Amino acid sequence: MLSKLQKYILINSLVGGRYARGKLKKFYVGTGKTKVKDATKIITRSLERLIDKGLMVGYGERTRHKWFIKEVQLTRSGKRLAKKLLGEQQSLPFKKKK
Repeated sequence: MLSKLQKYILINSLVGGRYARGKLKKFYVGTGKTKVKDATKIITRSLERLIDKGLMVGYGERTRHKWFIKEVQLTRSGKRLAKKLLGEQQSLPFKKKK
């Protein structure tokens, strides 16, 4: 199960090779619900989870204690899933009349 942010990341990184992490903040622009610091933490967690699932590869710097992800790239399975997400049609929550 993927969150809306993870779906956004997969679909937007489908276009080219490596995708810069700074572009992902556009997901939260205009919502006014999250602060910049919180959005950064949420994006980091989402990227790490996508990498753990094998859908992405992260590029960045490594310090003694932590990785800093600067760019991401989709793997083959990530591209396959992103293409599948583009093809899905969202179902509307209509109630059926009996």
